[in-house]
Amino acid sequence: MPRKEDLPASDGQSPSGAELRVPDAHILVCDDDADLRHLLGQFLLEHGYAVVGVGSGRDLDRHMRSGAPVDLVILDIMLPGQSGIEICRDLRASSNMPILMLTARGDETDRIVGLEIGADDYMSKPFSPNELLARIKALLRRSRMSLGTDVGQRRRNFEFEGWRLDTLRRELRNPEGVIVDLSAGEHALLFAFLDMPQRILSREQLLETARSSDATNLDRSIDVQVSRLRRKIDRGIEGESFIKTVRGAGYMFVPAVQRR
Repeated sequence: MPRKEDLPASDGQSPSGAELRVPDAHILVCDDDADLRHLLGQFLLEHGYAVVGVGSGRDLDRHMRSGAPVDLVILDIMLPGQSGIEICRDLRASSNMPILMLTARGDETDRIVGLEIGADDYMSKPFSPNELLARIKALLRRSRMSLGTDVGQRRRNFEFEGWRLDTLRRELRNPEGVIVDLSAGEHALLFAFLDMPQRILSREQLLETARSSDATNLDRSIDVQVSRLRRKIDRGIEGESFIKTVRGAGYMFVPAVQRR
């Protein structure tokens, strides 16, 4: 594990002003060492990340099923019950999120197996916190860049509350089957919301994700684009908007979304 003197001391409080900052990414740390989870969580928090720590595969699965946002998983191999290798295999079967694996054994076989089943990176304990931070940044950067290269594979039909978006035809139909005209920017923005529903997305994330969906004329003002899109699709349940404003953080698409 990292040396305790390399990680910041924690008094159980967030750094000053941290609660007001939109996190750069949401990281899930799965390790049965509670001290490591706490110290690593505090270290990453102070570098702008939102962190949740769990101690087993069961707790990880519970967190993933809750719908809470997760952009990267740090996963120890040696865990009680289900091993990190098994957890990595299950995660990779349903998600392309970056996975960074940790081991205290430094066993080359573990490293090879982990990478072969889909881990994106691998570190042995003890490790340098700053090296871990650099690897996290690299994994997140590659993950975000890949949004632009695999968009053709991700294009599909989306359905929500009776609405249907055909991303190949760029065609949106309301529950009555009537086509609703969307500009390229509005289509790209809706695509971003439908691709990551029920998650808080910052304005910067929406700009980046929407532009990767071939939007060439996306307004720099996400607030204006969201307002225009709301006027076209706002038939939320009981008068509520489909797109919720999260003060100080960004926006969230509220309805459940089905992919066809």
